[in-house]
Amino acid sequence: MKMTPKVKRIRQILVAVIVITTSAGIASCEKYQILPTPFDPTQIWSLKNDIQPIFSSTCALASCHGGVQSPNLSEGKSYNSLTNGGFVKPPYETSRLYMQMMSGHPNSSLSDNNRKKILYWTTQGAQNN
Repeated sequence: MKMTPKVKRIRQILVAVIVITTSAGIASCEKYQILPTPFDPTQIWSLKNDIQPIFSSTCALASCHGGVQSPNLSEGKSYNSLTNGGFVKPPYETSRLYMQMMSGHPNSSLSDNNRKKILYWTTQGAQNN
């Protein structure tokens, strides 16, 4: 069976499109990962400046830890709710707060970096600073 010039040309174009698409797909794969900016775990972590903004943006939502579920992590109430509710007692790596964050809590928007910051704040005594 002999191919006509038109069929040959269509076949060549189809092969070229497949090769270009495959090459573009392979070239677009990245082998590098963008890592979060490292931070110093020995720095003094502040509830007001470092931890409360995390609680306010990811946890203290109206339907969650903004007053509906314990602990109440809304601004002005988080410290008393955490300390009086027994959420930040040593050993901090097994505290109720840390265990809830690490045990598949429904809020997946809490990043690993923010979990570490909260842990470091608690290991420094969970100060109301």
